[in-house]
Amino acid sequence: MKLLVPVDGSSASTNAVLKSIEIAKKYGFSIKLISVVDPDKSSWYKSNEKLWRQVDGSLIQENELAKKFEDRIKENAAKLLDAIVDKLDFSNIETEKEVLLGEPYVKIIETAKNQNFDLIVMGNRGFSKIKRFFIGSVTQRVISDAPCPVLVIHTDAE
Repeated sequence: MKLLVPVDGSSASTNAVLKSIEIAKKYGFSIKLISVVDPDKSSWYKSNEKLWRQVDGSLIQENELAKKFEDRIKENAAKLLDAIVDKLDFSNIETEKEVLLGEPYVKIIETAKNQNFDLIVMGNRGFSKIKRFFIGSVTQRVISDAPCPVLVIHTDAE
């Protein structure tokens, strides 16, 4: 049996990792930790988009900068996953890590479908109803489209 655990560095996602470890140890599941980053939604990327176009005006330059930026955020996400695995007790659990680029809820659902996961364990940041209405919720979107059950762990879960 396989657990998919999206990680974003929030306390809710850390709590989801802790719960997935508990489940995996009790029932013999494997765990795949993923971190999904969307360069287009990065505040740094957005704030520097005009600068990128002014560097030389050349598309090649823009693509090189975009690639460097993507590499940097993937590297940071990989460090986050490594830190979680190093910090927590994954002993006797088959564990895999992967960093994906794209819209988080889309990549989570694609991964769950394409790799036949049995359960998604993920955190819920606890946005207010108003904020969730305007910006949406990755968790809510995953719940509505997931090919398997989704266990949602709240920020303040113990």
